[in-house]
Amino acid sequence: MKERLMKFGPDFKIRRNVLLNPGPATTTDSVKMAQVVPDICPREKEFGDVMQFIVDELTELVANREEYTTVLFGGSGTAGVEAVLSSILTGKKLFVLNNGAYSERMCKILRTYQADFIEWKSDFITAVDYDALRQELSRHPDVDYLCMVHHETGTGLLNDLSEIGKICKEHAVELVVDAMSSFAAIPIDMPAMNIAFLIASSNKNLQGMAGVAFVIAHRQALEKLKEIPARSFYLDLYAQHTYFEKTRQTRFTPPVQTLYALKQAILETKEETLPIRYQRYTQSWETLTTGLRRLGFRFLLRDSDQSKLITAIFEPDTKNYHFDTMHDFLYQHGFTIYPGKVSSYDTFRVANIGAIDRTDITEFLNVLQEYLEGMTRGENS
Repeated sequence: MKERLMKFGPDFKIRRNVLLNPGPATTTDSVKMAQVVPDICPREKEFGDVMQFIVDELTELVANREEYTTVLFGGSGTAGVEAVLSSILTGKKLFVLNNGAYSERMCKILRTYQADFIEWKSDFITAVDYDALRQELSRHPDVDYLCMVHHETGTGLLNDLSEIGKICKEHAVELVVDAMSSFAAIPIDMPAMNIAFLIASSNKNLQGMAGVAFVIAHRQALEKLKEIPARSFYLDLYAQHTYFEKTRQTRFTPPVQTLYALKQAILETKEETLPIRYQRYTQSWETLTTGLRRLGFRFLLRDSDQSKLITAIFEPDTKNYHFDTMHDFLYQHGFTIYPGKVSSYDTFRVANIGAIDRTDITEFLNVLQEYLEGMTRGENS
């Protein structure tokens, strides 16, 4: 059969947008182009090899493959969160540490399943009182799992996994962590931090394309789910795990091209290394916050509670300011920002994750200054 090749002209270029929203993040051209592959049935061994590579490499970023494994789902990160929460409902109580919009989402998922759970609220903009958390867990000896968000994407608040993992170990409670916007940036050691289930997605710090959620799990914690009746058909975590273990396939059609991009993103993550990636992100955050302070902005969180990945910024208190107008001005210049996620505060968010660096942040600050100067003159109102 004559081979048919897809050709791109020598002038083919992909316009680069700098995404300062908290995901999906800016990707490299090599990750984008990794999606341009020959059509393939996902049941072929060749594609099974791709998924096995992804499963192994994701696991090894935070744990060891002997005791832990990764379960893939097609879907947003919330699909992974729902897969875990709906699969661990044993009849005993779950405990949710709620200190942000995304841990609140955990509560909403559990209410949808009519689950029996304890919602323990902590302040949305300051660090958790770990002694108070320890005391609260002591009041609930029937709790099986503590569910939490490592890095609250709505504010940039970073919770201390080592401390919470230690508290869970003291109370014989399994730890479930939404690490959506910390995974592949901030170092995580699942065995040392006593984490049973960790959930993330392809499109934030991994710098891949949106469309893949995954759960990294302790194998013994997965086996405990064997006898629990499924609450969801598509999001049955144990069924997805065992099917892949037997066949190296997902039960339902996966996002093929997105997984090829994820493989490339993993290769680029390993080449950069997580410590250097977090250093790059930190340099961008330092450039961002220094510049924003110079422009007169104030921040929702103290620096000591900051992840250095996402910053919640108070909106300007002036009659000429409108978020949508500012967003559109920045968007026309190639920069995307995002509104706030804390209902009681007027904020917007800037993320410094993805395939960007401090030179991109410097250019963003220059454009933002141009907008502010126009706003002062009444041109951008």
